[in-house]
Amino acid sequence: MLSLTLLALVGTLTAAPADTTYNGVKLPGTVDVAGHALVLNGVALRKKAVFKVYVAGLYLTAKSSDADAVLAADAPRRLVMQFLRDVEKEKMCEAWDEALANNTPNASAELKAQFTTLCSYMEDIKKEQQFVFTYVPGTGTEVSVAGKAKGTIAGKEFADALFKAWIGPKPGPGEGFKKNLMGMK
Repeated sequence: MLSLTLLALVGTLTAAPADTTYNGVKLPGTVDVAGHALVLNGVALRKKAVFKVYVAGLYLTAKSSDADAVLAADAPRRLVMQFLRDVEKEKMCEAWDEALANNTPNASAELKAQFTTLCSYMEDIKKEQQFVFTYVPGTGTEVSVAGKAKGTIAGKEFADALFKAWIGPKPGPGEGFKKNLMGMK
């Protein structure tokens, strides 16, 4: 009987993190990225004025509340944005430009060109569609829009600049959004 209890306890301790539903958006507790199991670190709601725009989920190799450590690590990471309303491509491109200017003020010409490439991948996004950004060390950041892989942008520098849009020193959606993604609700 004791061994069954211990087996049940071990199973509970090693069970995958539970899926999360936030503002009607269901996000898996874990995802596989290039053979690495990433865990859902935090979930946040992006609001603009009174409008709910998207729910974001940040996936990391291990839970962390330290954004600087996440950005410093050369480890796989993913950010999923599921939209709660339609958003035009131009609005997204403006947001990327603003994020780069606010969080990487001395961006190189190459990094600026990579953000231009990112903008070229964008489309008008519809309610319930997703953007998914997946960084894999040595490969780069794969950009997926509405379920279609658009391309991979090389380099950790680009990945860091992109992820700073949400967890950098001046996150576009605000400090509360950043804290939620970092699991500090």
